[in-house]
Amino acid sequence: MNIQQINKNGVSIAYVTNNETLISDVQSALDLMATVRYELDSNLIIVNKSEVSEAFFDLKTRLAGEVLQKFINYQTKIAIIGDYSGYTSKSLKDFIYESSNGNDIFFVQDVEQAIEKLSSLKA
Repeated sequence: MNIQQINKNGVSIAYVTNNETLISDVQSALDLMATVRYELDSNLIIVNKSEVSEAFFDLKTRLAGEVLQKFINYQTKIAIIGDYSGYTSKSLKDFIYESSNGNDIFFVQDVEQAIEKLSSLKA
């Protein structure tokens, strides 16, 4: 796991990259949050969509809801970067839209959008 610290507007953001899946279940999400807090003392995380289990994007598995609830419970914000145009599920599209218009979880196209969203949040 590689963690790059990005500072913008006085806010520390962790951009986490990995060659393997970072979020595959609730425990791996908790481990990611704990590692970022320990190493950077940050509660703002950016990951690539390719590092999130594909089961996350199948709402029937409930993985997305369970994982994102942990992020909310532990007051950690996350931006997941990637292309979501290939998904045809209306429920998933609605979920992505609603999440991205909130204050905790963002589905964005690129790193710049992720940094902009996370750095503009009120602490």
